[in-house]
Amino acid sequence: MTVRRQSSARRGGSSRILIAVIIAVISLITYFGSRQYNEVTDEVQYIDVTVAQEIALGLQAAPQMAQQYGGESPDRQLREMVERIGVRIVQGSNLQETGYQFDFHLLADAQTVNAFALPGGQVFVTVGLLNLLQTEGELAGVLGHEIGHVVARHSAEHMAKAKLTEGLSGAAVMAAYDPDNPNSVGVGQMAALVGQMVNMKFGRDDELESDKLGVRFIAAAGYDPRALIGVMEALAKASGGSRQPEFLSSHPNPENRVEKIQEAIAAEFPAGLPEGLTP
Repeated sequence: MTVRRQSSARRGGSSRILIAVIIAVISLITYFGSRQYNEVTDEVQYIDVTVAQEIALGLQAAPQMAQQYGGESPDRQLREMVERIGVRIVQGSNLQETGYQFDFHLLADAQTVNAFALPGGQVFVTVGLLNLLQTEGELAGVLGHEIGHVVARHSAEHMAKAKLTEGLSGAAVMAAYDPDNPNSVGVGQMAALVGQMVNMKFGRDDELESDKLGVRFIAAAGYDPRALIGVMEALAKASGGSRQPEFLSSHPNPENRVEKIQEAIAAEFPAGLPEGLTP
């Protein structure tokens, strides 16, 4: 009887491992088969959605996201300012040629300091963040950064990476699970945690890339790219020194981004910034 149970357990274990291998292989083939070249960032990405699908996803999610932050600000003048600056940035770098549909929104939430972009070009800034900014150039820096997320297709990248992580984590759980060993569940949980940490690292890299793109876009629109440094200083001040360690955050600490922004400005303008930029 004992021998029979052991034989059955071995067969069950072999079946689980085979299924796990199949899941992992399919996940990897699907991910690496979605290779695309991004002309804006000059890099190869792994993305399994089209620009049209990104636009549709963003438009579908926009009303719900806006509602979470109190809806559109009732201040028409401020809303028009955000839209005007956003359009100036898009036109300054011919970003409309990317095919994305850019719309800029000011959200009524005065308590939350935030800005974000949905796939496809829906860009949002809260009144809480706007109140921290001192100049038009700083607002341009925020919008340029969020535009960077859109054209760098970070959301689409994350969707593809999340599918890959989910597939590999599921494979790890399947392969490690042992009905006779309760501790085997912990192995699967660890695999899921590792996958989550990998995606967090990609998130930090995305923020730095968007800062770099923001420098390029706002400078092309006639804004002083050093305004982005002012944004980082405002965010650092608003945090009050209370934040979780950078390693566990999807955003780099603001002060740690200043150096990278300065490097991006130097690379974009090796002979120095031109005169007449809007601060």
